[in-house]
Amino acid sequence: MSHPLLGRDLRSSPCYELVLYDRLPDAARSALAELAHDPGFYGVLRHRDTAALKSVDRDTALLFYTLREPGPLPGYVRAQLGATAPRLISRLVADGVLEIEQDGVFVSGPAALARLGGEAGPGNGGEGRIAALSVDALRYGQSLPLDDPSLLAWRLYSYNRQPLTPAWRHRLPTAAAVESWLGIDRGGASRKLLDSAWLPLATEGWLTWQSRSRGRSRNAEAGGRADGPTWKLYVSPRPEALAESFAAVLAALTAARAAQFKVGRDAAGLLRPDKIVSYFPSWERLAAAAGAVLERLDGVPAQGVPFTAEVGGAGLVSWGVDPPAAERSALGGSRESWRVWVAQRLAWSLLAARRAEERGLEPWRFALERVRLEGVDTETWAPGAALWKSA
Repeated sequence: MSHPLLGRDLRSSPCYELVLYDRLPDAARSALAELAHDPGFYGVLRHRDTAALKSVDRDTALLFYTLREPGPLPGYVRAQLGATAPRLISRLVADGVLEIEQDGVFVSGPAALARLGGEAGPGNGGEGRIAALSVDALRYGQSLPLDDPSLLAWRLYSYNRQPLTPAWRHRLPTAAAVESWLGIDRGGASRKLLDSAWLPLATEGWLTWQSRSRGRSRNAEAGGRADGPTWKLYVSPRPEALAESFAAVLAALTAARAAQFKVGRDAAGLLRPDKIVSYFPSWERLAAAAGAVLERLDGVPAQGVPFTAEVGGAGLVSWGVDPPAAERSALGGSRESWRVWVAQRLAWSLLAARRAEERGLEPWRFALERVRLEGVDTETWAPGAALWKSA
């Protein structure tokens, strides 16, 4: 393997200390109790100045101990990781866990990624309407005077919502008004198809239906394995075009046998970019639905959903894959969507780059590169094939 990381000395960051799980304070052990059930879990890396914690497995702990004395990446690590070694070690360098020697100085974070070049060099975020929206969202996030990663992630997630004006509040004041506007109230143009093919579900913030052909299974949302990822299709017409196009969307999702779909239940929900979301048990079914929607909605103006993978080039239809249950539980137990998963990591990276002593890369570029190292194709915003391979 030829890569800048593999030809230079590395060392463990002196900013962190490795702490075995058993030796953590009670509060920290309680917070990490679920991770402690994993047989490969070791403990945490604790930042010496901020007391921030990063959970680590046994392999990472061994590597951290080994590289307390600077040197090249150990042979056993190269053999164990194979072709994935550059990406995985780059992640540790980007996060400041490991440092790489550059011109006699050890660096990490944005400064290290800026100097590595080659495979680890930053991209520009790809081409197309949604790729451009995603980069705009990152630039916007970089400009915000926020230090809370949760608030910043929410602002990234919410990017490209249309404003909730008095006119929209007046037009769609209730869920009943939304149903009438979409033509799915009693006597509406799409009500017969909805009743014949779909069962209503009670969900907060959405009007949601499940395919009658699936019945009420335990994994209705994913339409597949309970512990597997969920394939999702986003349909994003501009709000003013939604009423006239909803019947065509419903027909396409019905013909493609979507497992479930939802639409915003109020004006605010219909002004968000991801206003219609449908769920599929496989990529093949999702792709068929995307084609059917695009065929029926030719010429409909698009709003576009940032941080999703575009289909067709205009930003009207895109897709993503929700994390499997194992990934969600490791991050705190709550169910997490694809865009929440991406937005959180981008927010953390923006803040890390902003705080770095030597930036090297603009924060938005560092965030783009960091999420690429996580396994997201930032040219298309599609999840890489091996992103959640273990699940």
